[in-house]
Amino acid sequence: MSMKGRLDPDADGNKDGDESIAELRTQLEVITEENEELRESYTRAKQAQYQRTALGLGLIGLLAAAAGVLLPGARDVLFALGGIGLFGAVLTYYLTPERFVSADVGRDVYAALAGNEAALVDELGLSETRLYVPTESGGDPVRLFVPQSEAYSIPEDAALADSIVVTETDDTRGVAFTPSGGPLFEAFEAARSGPAAETPEAIATQLSDALVEQFELVDSATPELDPDESRLTVATDDTVYGTLDRFDHPVASVIAVGLADGLNTPVTLEKSAANDDKSEYLLTYRWGGTDGNS
Repeated sequence: MSMKGRLDPDADGNKDGDESIAELRTQLEVITEENEELRESYTRAKQAQYQRTALGLGLIGLLAAAAGVLLPGARDVLFALGGIGLFGAVLTYYLTPERFVSADVGRDVYAALAGNEAALVDELGLSETRLYVPTESGGDPVRLFVPQSEAYSIPEDAALADSIVVTETDDTRGVAFTPSGGPLFEAFEAARSGPAAETPEAIATQLSDALVEQFELVDSATPELDPDESRLTVATDDTVYGTLDRFDHPVASVIAVGLADGLNTPVTLEKSAANDDKSEYLLTYRWGGTDGNS
């Protein structure tokens, strides 16, 4: 009897613990279902937004075409507008994304990767130089090279293909990464119409516009070129992926990659906080004589 008396409280305690665990599991399942419903609702809302846009373009196209029938004097222009509206409606409707990824997800993923790369650079005791180097080795068109010391020379393409750049001379040692702006620049090139820009001013203008309009990574990006100093300064404001002082930030990286690729020369990057209310950060790019020994 005494043994049973000892066991009964333990049995009750285990029972209470099992009930608590079961309750927590139930709550977790409910929360998971609610999160899934929220994601589905968000996706449906975004798809509905695209579909409403397509409907609006279609109505504009039909109205323009109908006006062309009623107004012979402006028929050519109205028919052209009608065709553009209908064509835009079809494209918008059928190109509606099936999945939407929030900016927070991309920002968190980038922050983790940038933190790992920055930690590696710090642990190896490398320099503060960030050098975007065009290559012809068939791998990345541009590699981000962080030299071991400020008195550096640019390694050969074969050495830059490795993440840890170990060469026979100390001034060409360091680490090399695939720039975060590389895929963005490829997407920019794929969407670009017309010939590629060849001057620093044209490259900077196109990429600054792409950051705002195409990628929507910043609210504003204003380039200012100093051709005598081979220097470009881009003032940016309100970035989606957090502050620009992080390692190889996509906003700063895509312009550096574009300049290095378009000018076929290494480009250095420096970042600083802006001193005015119009912008948040200043990105300074330099090319020509970027070798640390020059």
